[in-house]
Amino acid sequence: MELPTQLETILYNSGFVLLYLIIFFVGKWLKGTFSSYKLDEQLTQYDNNAVSVSVAGYFIGLTAIFLGAINGPSSSNFVDDYLNVTAYSLGGIFLLNISRIINGKLILYKFSVDKEIIKDQNPGTGVVEAGVYVASGLIISGAISGEGGSPLTALIYYLIGQACLVLFAFLYIRTSSYAVHEEIEKDNTAAGLGFSGGLISIGIILMKAVSGDFYGWKKDLTDLGLDILLVFIYLLAIRLIFDRLILRDSDLNTEIANDQNLGAGLLEMVVAICFSSILYFVI
Repeated sequence: MELPTQLETILYNSGFVLLYLIIFFVGKWLKGTFSSYKLDEQLTQYDNNAVSVSVAGYFIGLTAIFLGAINGPSSSNFVDDYLNVTAYSLGGIFLLNISRIINGKLILYKFSVDKEIIKDQNPGTGVVEAGVYVASGLIISGAISGEGGSPLTALIYYLIGQACLVLFAFLYIRTSSYAVHEEIEKDNTAAGLGFSGGLISIGIILMKAVSGDFYGWKKDLTDLGLDILLVFIYLLAIRLIFDRLILRDSDLNTEIANDQNLGAGLLEMVVAICFSSILYFVI
């Protein structure tokens, strides 16, 4: 009796792999639709690395959304499961593209993101836009996962998560010892890496905060508010500490702003993501 059950499980899971491929290419088409440029042309004809990095972040965010949809509302009927995953995935990917527009206006508001990525082929801006895609994808993934919710609850948690992401970006910029926007606009990829790491790190925690089963607005929003407050304090404090202690003879801010040191930017990015990953499991 086990063979049919195992075979059914294999076929059922294979269906999700096939569905992911379909969602992936639909998501790529949506990315092209929402972009002011021809995606394939920038990737191949112009060899635009800034676009390549941005698109890579988009695909990571898309994949996170699909995984969140798989962990979303389920039923005893496999057809309904496929339909639910498809609907939540496509809705989430639509929000992912909207997030890029919103965050471009609210996070990288001091210059034109499209100009920096297309005309100047600025890799630092591409890295930050990739971070925006990943962070937003994680937030959407958390918002659509769990049982007991609905498209409305998912949308509300998404909006809360996006607002927190913008707030964290503002705090990151205000607590930096250098002008983040100016450095990124000057093609400082190290600054882009550090900023992108901060965005992804808060995206990881926000995914945890807005995910899970829905029990009621009062309880869930209270828990969400406490988690977010605690995480903001942790991440900002750790960033200030690590910026000065991770390098013995200098600090990350100096290396990033003055020397445009890619290694320093990468270190800040990785440390932020590592620490937020720890917080994900312990908070």
